Amino acid sequence: MKLILFHPQGNANVRASAIAFAESDMLAEFHTSIACFEGSFLDNLANISFLSELKKRSLELILQPYTHTEPFMELGRLLAARAGIKKLLTQETGYFSVQAITRNLDKKIADIIKKSDASQIDGVYAYEDGAYQSFNSARNKGYQNIYDLPTGYWRAKLRILEEEKKRFPEWKSTITGLFDSEEKLRRKDEEIKMASVIFVASKFTKSTLSDYPGKLPPVQVIPYGFPEVGSVREYRKHQANEPLKILFVGNLSQQKGIAYLAEAIATLEKHISLTLIGRKADDNCEALNEMVAKHNWIPSLHHDEILKIMREHDVLVFPTLFDGFGLVISEAMSQGTPVIATFNSAGPDLIEHDKNGWLIETGSTIALKSVLEDLIANPEKISFAGKEAMETARRRPWKVFRDELSAAVKNHYKTLAH
Repeated sequence: MKLILFHPQGNANVRASAIAFAESDMLAEFHTSIACFEGSFLDNLANISFLSELKKRSLELILQPYTHTEPFMELGRLLAARAGIKKLLTQETGYFSVQAITRNLDKKIADIIKKSDASQIDGVYAYEDGAYQSFNSARNKGYQNIYDLPTGYWRAKLRILEEEKKRFPEWKSTITGLFDSEEKLRRKDEEIKMASVIFVASKFTKSTLSDYPGKLPPVQVIPYGFPEVGSVREYRKHQANEPLKILFVGNLSQQKGIAYLAEAIATLEKHISLTLIGRKADDNCEALNEMVAKHNWIPSLHHDEILKIMREHDVLVFPTLFDGFGLVISEAMSQGTPVIATFNSAGPDLIEHDKNGWLIETGSTIALKSVLEDLIANPEKISFAGKEAMETARRRPWKVFRDELSAAVKNHYKTLAH
């Protein structure tokens, strides 16, 4: 079996999947927009400060023989974002929008599949909202369509977020997940319809597919791996009246539950110190602007710096309403920072409540506040949970994810053979 895998940004889970197939001799080609390999021309360019964004596109050398790039549109997106040319980035319609870049790559893969034969490729591994054209071509050739759904099914998301819009009207402008066009949503359903098998990273994501109105192919849960575990951590000894240092990392939007965090800490501000890392979903949301003005807000940081800040905080708060996984959970745990997470994420897959972190009811200010109050009163719980979180991370490095994914794909093909 030989797979063609593609994704325009090539984030951590995409890279891990590509490596999994390369290690197991299943990868035919890996397509992305920009690939930065150690010692390459792009790698050297990334040392220039205004091009440091390229470092985020670094790939492991094992992928170099398989990698093909389409850099023009992605470079245009990065330059347009730096120049503040928002029209070019407008969701779905902007020439350099993420959706336009994804559709362009999908079309190129579809053309490659049309010209291929089964000795070169017999399956395509593609991601939500970027598989429509390639899946059509693969189906016509009799290839397998392997679908990765990283974010949860869209009908479930709309159902949850529409309720939030009514509950917190002052935050509704930050709920950008409600703005997808009907055509985009139709394509997502067609992708699922054409899928041979679906892989998801959390039990929550699998549960959202119950909202799909058609017949589903097999769905398998394979949680992502943890980053490399940080060095041994020394936990600070809390002095009387010393504030609890809490951290939020992610897009500042109500999809991430930011309004619940604002409510939960409203009467605890003397006892907590809050740092927010992430871009505002809407610059004109008054409630959000008031929140970031009150606390330590950092719009953006490089990944290594975020990990460092995680180690400097007592707990990461992740009150999300809808996340297919939430990589910040595994990142924080790998640094010995325990996490307060909702059930609408990979929290239940990774966290054992009150042992290596805390699970709270989704959409509950009371539940979040209760855990924070408990930690303020019993700060010794932080070091215990943090050490347990680090041990959890040690037991599931990315290599475990890669082995499980490649084994699952092989098993899918074996099932077909019988």
